[in-house]
Amino acid sequence: MDFDMLGLHPRLISKLAEQGITDPTPIQAKAIPHAMNGRDVMGLAQTGTGKTAAFGLPMAHMLLTAGTKPDPKSVRGLILAPTRELAKQISDNLRAYTDGAHLKINLVVGGASINPQIQRLGRGTDLLVATPGRLIDLLDRKAVRLDQTQFLVLDEADQMLDLGFIHALRRIAPLLPKQRQTMLFSATMPKQMNELAQAYLTDPIRVETAPPGKPADKIEQGVHFIDQSAKTKLLISYLDKHRDDQALVFSRTKHGAERLMKALANAGFAASSIHGNKSQGQRDRAIVAFKAGDLRVLVATDVAARGLDIPGVRYVYNFDLPNVPDNYVHRIGRTARAGRDGTAIAFCSPDEMSELRAIEKTMKKSIPILGGTEWEPVGGFKGAKKPGGRPGGNGNRNRRSGKPGGGNRQRRAA
Repeated sequence: MDFDMLGLHPRLISKLAEQGITDPTPIQAKAIPHAMNGRDVMGLAQTGTGKTAAFGLPMAHMLLTAGTKPDPKSVRGLILAPTRELAKQISDNLRAYTDGAHLKINLVVGGASINPQIQRLGRGTDLLVATPGRLIDLLDRKAVRLDQTQFLVLDEADQMLDLGFIHALRRIAPLLPKQRQTMLFSATMPKQMNELAQAYLTDPIRVETAPPGKPADKIEQGVHFIDQSAKTKLLISYLDKHRDDQALVFSRTKHGAERLMKALANAGFAASSIHGNKSQGQRDRAIVAFKAGDLRVLVATDVAARGLDIPGVRYVYNFDLPNVPDNYVHRIGRTARAGRDGTAIAFCSPDEMSELRAIEKTMKKSIPILGGTEWEPVGGFKGAKKPGGRPGGNGNRNRRSGKPGGGNRQRRAA
C-alpha cells in the first residue's frame, strides 16, 4: 500500500514525496482509513513508527478538502501532548506535511512568552498543538475558543492519565462540541486507558501494530548490575567506545541530570542536558544542537522520553531506571527510529531491583545481563549479592547474557 491508495489530498501526497515518504507505516496504514471515514480511533503502536502522521494527515486532508478558513480565535483541530518537546515535535511534523497548503498551525506551550501566542491565536487556527496547562491559561484569558473544534487528538495518552493532566482534560473537554472526532494514540496501554477512552471517545475503532509495552524489535537491550556510585565511571567507559555516535542518557532527577552532564563534559564529551529546571529556550537550543550533531551526548530526564525524534541516536543509556515501567519503553524508543538499529543499556543499582522487575513484567521478557551480579532481597533487605557472585563480577549464572554495544559480561562493573 502507498499513500495514493489511502485517498489523501494530492498536495499532502506531493509534500510527503518531497521528503522521501511514499509508503505508510503499519500504524498509518491501519489508522488513516478509519480516521478519514470519521471514526474515533484508539491507536497503539511502538515509538518511532509514525503516529503523528497517522492522526495528522487525515485531519489535514479533511481541513484542506473543506476549503474554509477558521474564524478569529477559533480552533478546528486540537492536539494535546503531555510535554513541550513532544508538542514541538508534532508541530514541526505537521508543518512539514502541510507546507504550502495554507493551513494555520500553531503551537502553544509553557516556558515561552504568552503574548505572541495570544496574537497568533487571534487570527484563527486550523491545527493547534498544545500542552494542557498553557491551553488552560489561554482559555482563562479568552484568547482562544474551542466551540468550533472538529477534531481532538490525545497523543501519548497514557501520560495524560497523570493526575495533573486528567484534571486539565476534564476542564478542556466540556468546551469542545459533543459532535467531534476524537483520536487517542499511545505506545503503552495502562488499565485505566479504557476508562479514558470510554469518557472521551464514541464507539472507537482500536488499531494496534504491536502488543502494548513492546519495544521496537531492532533495539538490542542489556543491563549492568552496579552500585550507584560506580555508574558514572561505567557510563564513561561505554561512551568512550563510540565517541562518534550520538547517545541519549536518562537520569531520574533534574539535579542528577545536571551533575552527570557536567561530569561527562569534564571527561571531554560534547554534552548538554535538558530537564525541568532549564528554560524552554535552553531546552530547544540543546535539542537543535543535538540534532545537528554538534552535541554527541544529551543527558535528560523523562521530558525527553517522548517526542524526541532524532534518527541519529544510536545508543540510549538508562543511568537511572524510571519509576514508571512504561517510561522505560518510551525512553529506549528514542533509538532504532524508522527501522534503524539501536542499543539500550540500563544500569541497575541495588535499590532499583523493583523497578527492573516491573519493567521486565511490562515487556514480558528479561533483559540480558551485560555485567555485574543480579541483586536480590535477602532477609528483607535489597541489594544483597547472590550466592557465588559479587557486584561487578561475571554476571548471574541464572539469567542469560547478551552483548549489545560490544558489552562484555566479564567486565568488572564496580
